[in-house]
Amino acid sequence: MTAPSLPDGLVAPSYDTASLAAVLPAAAGALGHELTTATGLTAAGCRAALGLPDADRVVVVLVDGLGYRNLAERGGHSPFLRGLMRERDEAAATLTSSFPSTTAAGLSMFGTGTAPGRTGMLGYTQRNPATNKLAALVQWRELGDPADVQREPTIFETLVAAGVQVTAPGPGKFAGSGMTQAALRGPAYVAAETFERRVDATATALKRPGAAQRLVYLYQGDVDKTGHAHGWDSWQWGDALESTDRELQRLVRSVPRGTLVLVTADHGQIKADLTTQWDVSSDPELKPGVAMVGGEPRALHVYTDAGIDPADVARRWAGRLGDHAVVVRREQAVADGWFGPVAEHVLPAIGDVVVAMTGAATVVDSRVHSAGARSLPGVHGSFTPHEMLVPILLAVA
Repeated sequence: MTAPSLPDGLVAPSYDTASLAAVLPAAAGALGHELTTATGLTAAGCRAALGLPDADRVVVVLVDGLGYRNLAERGGHSPFLRGLMRERDEAAATLTSSFPSTTAAGLSMFGTGTAPGRTGMLGYTQRNPATNKLAALVQWRELGDPADVQREPTIFETLVAAGVQVTAPGPGKFAGSGMTQAALRGPAYVAAETFERRVDATATALKRPGAAQRLVYLYQGDVDKTGHAHGWDSWQWGDALESTDRELQRLVRSVPRGTLVLVTADHGQIKADLTTQWDVSSDPELKPGVAMVGGEPRALHVYTDAGIDPADVARRWAGRLGDHAVVVRREQAVADGWFGPVAEHVLPAIGDVVVAMTGAATVVDSRVHSAGARSLPGVHGSFTPHEMLVPILLAVA
């Protein structure tokens, strides 16, 4: 498998020890456990690559939507995280996200230590080959058993089987959800509605008498949510980052001495140029031959009508979008490693044509995207550095 061939300035996913897939295997290595994922990552290799010390207690914080570039450029709102960034050079403090650089793909890659081509979680929406309907992964609509959709064992499951106490504080609505069971199954889930309460729950889980080794997975979704609604350059986003930064500093002060705290993200964000947007439903070059559009406005799975040659659709889309997109057929995206190694059962869910937007352009389909969704200022999913590069920061309590 070759690395994706992309225009200059874009960032290809790697799915190796320099990617988000390495974080949980590295945490396992820090706890003294060995494992190997389906894509060949080992706990020892990932731990060495990330430079983690030995630890009996580890917290892995995932701040949804906090790209490395976003954090670096608005670091005035995050003195604690900025201090952690200064302790590592940029190469050591940066990992790559998945393609698409979006939550469903990123969290399943993170949870399993593999790649979207193995997990089958390929974007915000994707075709369900069993029903030929458009499925929504985050809401888990038009999908079946999470364990059948996402068949890779999670790192959490492996550690629990090895005797590690694994806890995941999070909003009550996520407990037992399809998305959680697919990408992150294994931990004891603790319902805590605010990030502040989740930080408290993390400290409690690590202090409770009992297991010698503990891992807590702590999720923070406020930064991503605020970025979508207001843009990552907004004062609202700055406020969300400030609040998160304060709580992460409090976390490190609250957990038992010697606890290793890792901070990462699933993807970053860009500010959409809403004047450079195409609507498949009404565009005479994009609509013909297209049965359904999945993915998201920055990374699209284009499913063609029966009897239509995907090469013809790809040529038309490439001509229409020009330098605003990289347009390839499924076979090329797979061969070039966009999704990492692809399992046979995952292949039909990938678009017949796959589109990655460049710059700040988007493609929508008003038949399925609401006016509000089409006008969101904060977006992600493609290969730009702001979307693809995520931080990996370390603190020892």
